[in-house]
Amino acid sequence: MAENQNILELNSAMMRNTYKIEGDGSIGSCFLIGKPFKKDPTRAYLVLVTAAHVLEDMKGEEATIYLRKKQNDNSFVKISWKIKIRQGSNALWVKNKSGIDVAVMYTRLPEDIDHQLLPTTMFADDKVLTGFEIHPGDEMFCLGFPFGVEANEAGFPILRSGKVASFPLVPTQKNESFLLDFEVFKGNSGGPVYFVESNRNYAGGTHIGKIQFIAGLVSKEFSVTETIKSLYETKQQVHPLSLAVIIHASHILETINQLPEQE
Repeated sequence: MAENQNILELNSAMMRNTYKIEGDGSIGSCFLIGKPFKKDPTRAYLVLVTAAHVLEDMKGEEATIYLRKKQNDNSFVKISWKIKIRQGSNALWVKNKSGIDVAVMYTRLPEDIDHQLLPTTMFADDKVLTGFEIHPGDEMFCLGFPFGVEANEAGFPILRSGKVASFPLVPTQKNESFLLDFEVFKGNSGGPVYFVESNRNYAGGTHIGKIQFIAGLVSKEFSVTETIKSLYETKQQVHPLSLAVIIHASHILETINQLPEQE
């Protein structure tokens, strides 16, 4: 489970672990997580996480992920890196077994890229959400690339935030997603949503220290479809509500656990 981790600065770590991914027909956001070896938990496989529809909408066998290298003067340089997402018509990623909008895949990246790999223990489960009394009105942060836009030439994501806008959050097996009050654009899908707060009040008192965890990923925009009927035609009009649908982190971990063990 996610824990108080006063040493880790999650905002910067997530910035370094979030990347733009694009291919023919699709663009989105993705992030990296370390899946520990069963035989040696001190080592981890590199796992790419995104929304399933980001990869499903891409045509062909390859996608491009935009990585970053840190220079001696502490600046960063963006580099493009091809990753294989299909072998012919066979997907190389794993989609959540219940059809939830999460996809994960093992990946290999250059050793000299900048990142701060986080463990799967950073994912919030029901115990974390209930124990820290996460509730509507709590603020969460999101990283992504709206319309493919980057924060700077180095290719870092754009940080945004919003308040939890739905209830209840748990149990996450029945409530596979929740709403966050921020406007979603094409390119945000797959971006991580996370929580950071110091000296939080829960369990009847204020607890000194920092609480931080990954809460989920952006799936899609929440909208209402209106059906308009006239004498000559029936048409539908979609009204965006400036809300994001966030897939719970427990389903991301569930999907990662579906990956076959590697040698």
